[in-house]
Amino acid sequence: MSSTTSTTSTEHGASALTRLKAAQKSAKGVSLYSRFVNRPAGRYLAAGAYRLGLTPNQVTAVSAAFSFAAVATAVCASPTWGTGLLVWLGLAVGFAFDSADGQLARLRGGGSAAGEWLDHVVDCAKITALHTAVLIAFYRHPGHFGTGADGWLLVPLGFQLAAVVTFFGGLLTEQLKRKAAPGAGAGAGAGAGAAPSTVRAVALLPVDHGVFCLVFLLLGGGSAFRWVYTVLGAAAALFLLAFLTKWFRELSAPPR
Repeated sequence: MSSTTSTTSTEHGASALTRLKAAQKSAKGVSLYSRFVNRPAGRYLAAGAYRLGLTPNQVTAVSAAFSFAAVATAVCASPTWGTGLLVWLGLAVGFAFDSADGQLARLRGGGSAAGEWLDHVVDCAKITALHTAVLIAFYRHPGHFGTGADGWLLVPLGFQLAAVVTFFGGLLTEQLKRKAAPGAGAGAGAGAGAAPSTVRAVALLPVDHGVFCLVFLLLGGGSAFRWVYTVLGAAAALFLLAFLTKWFRELSAPPR
């Protein structure tokens, strides 16, 4: 009896995974990390969550738990190599579950407005908290990071500003586009359309959250972490300017 139940459960999970593979969002505008690492990982997590009977909101809660545990570790623990590994692991797993909640919603027949709202609120809180954690770490451990000069504290503040405005601007642009052209995104759920640009996917790597999480592996390196974090912050600022210009032009274009 237990063997039959186990076999049925396995087949159920395999079926869910097959359906998820066939219902992926378009890879257009997605970096290589999200396309080939985070989304596939999220697909397996979504299939497992479906098998366990979890809801998308519960998966969002799991994502938040891993992400904010990592943030708390970055704030409270000493900046060692081991701490960096734990922080990266928590952030990476949280990011994978962040992909899984949306995939699970599609598998269950579509998400809800409340679920989408919760997902975005958690994402915004995670972005804000993560850069605040770096700011606190720079302030608490100036000798380790080489941040004795107060000017270094402006780096996480600037990075936070660029990340939050990019996040908000992208969401707002998407909503305004839908309002201007109702039903335009109706068939975008299964990866239809032109093949995604590999060059664009590579270019977007510096502003992919999964790539950003990797910098915490250098937490024990002190100045190495500071410089790589700063470079990524500068990239985020440059991409923000490019995105804002692109979004404004798109929204300013007359409707077809």
